[in-house]
Amino acid sequence: MSSEAEDAPREPGDFESNAPNQEATLSHLRRDFAELSETAQQLLTEKLLLENEFAQLKKRASRLDEELRNIKSPPLVIGYVQDLIDDQAVVRSSNGTVFLVSVNKRLEFNDLKPGTRVALNQDTLSVIEILSDSWDPLVRGTEIVESPSVEYSSIGGLDNQINEIREAIELPFENPEAFEEFGIEPPKGVLLTGPPGTGKTMLAKAVATATNATFLGLVGAELAQKYIGEGGRMVRELFDLAREKSPSIIFIDELDSIGSKRLDTATSGDREVQRTLMQLLSEMDGFESINNVKVIAATNRPELLDVALLRPGRFDRIIEIPIPDVNARTTIFEVHSKSMPLSEDVVMRKLAVMTDGFSGAEIKSTTVEAGISAISDGRNSVSKSDFVAAIRKIERKRREASSSGPDGLYG
Repeated sequence: MSSEAEDAPREPGDFESNAPNQEATLSHLRRDFAELSETAQQLLTEKLLLENEFAQLKKRASRLDEELRNIKSPPLVIGYVQDLIDDQAVVRSSNGTVFLVSVNKRLEFNDLKPGTRVALNQDTLSVIEILSDSWDPLVRGTEIVESPSVEYSSIGGLDNQINEIREAIELPFENPEAFEEFGIEPPKGVLLTGPPGTGKTMLAKAVATATNATFLGLVGAELAQKYIGEGGRMVRELFDLAREKSPSIIFIDELDSIGSKRLDTATSGDREVQRTLMQLLSEMDGFESINNVKVIAATNRPELLDVALLRPGRFDRIIEIPIPDVNARTTIFEVHSKSMPLSEDVVMRKLAVMTDGFSGAEIKSTTVEAGISAISDGRNSVSKSDFVAAIRKIERKRREASSSGPDGLYG
């Protein structure tokens, strides 16, 4: 009976009487769905935030693990590859010792080349890392001039010396094939000797300008280090830097500070200087004479130099740059005052006679002082009296400086 009652057709009024209940139910369901959707969105947002935080914590944990491994691992030795033999490498360590070592299998052996900077295991000395090129801060502190602007025309009174250095440096740069054809080895190095301020550095820069070579200049004392092996390493890096920037000219001023005669009795500092000298000789003997690296050195004490520096294949050409004579001084005055408005009473020859014993640097300073005097007085030209006052000022400074050292003020 009940089934028959359920199967019996319903009257239209029955649906109408249930409609409000259905609407209420649907409204309630919609509200529940909206709340659930909002809750789901909040949970999804929280999940993304937690995943992001987890990723950051994972990275931090990885960094801490790496730092912990670095703390526990022994320090590495820095070295340079000299040669490759089968699957091994000949490596020179930072203290100059040479080893035949193995190479870590995870490294690409073909990436190793002579001169490559590597990290060595402290215990086994095997190559475990290939490092990027880096230079000693003092070597990077070298005066590096990619395109020097000093020309021969700006150097007065050194015509003979200019011809000599052009033959020794410029000619091999410009025409190396001719030297090969004649079977002649051009000079590897040129030594400039003479008192301070005579134009040695300017001459080296001028030849670099003429040959479009990079100028690498430093004072020899910077290579004299107190720690064992440091000076020699800096010399090696200096030559490596020169090869990288070739064609290049290495200019070492005050060569006597590292190239003095070796003594049987010497302190530990003296022995380190001697090791630096030996490394310099080794580098000069090691690179090809017709390649694009030349060495110019300067000293005002040639008598102190070790004779090994002056042997053939090292500093083959010695050029003396003396204190200028009256003709040279006249030319130097003309060079440094060519753009200067001069009064009619200024005669360069007379100024040259008045500056007997002056170096080229002192004559340049005289010209600058005379120009400053005229500018200070508000005049449109430099007079003879300006030059006379400047000469007296320079002479006074020379007398004051003579008591403080043999090189004087302009050394």
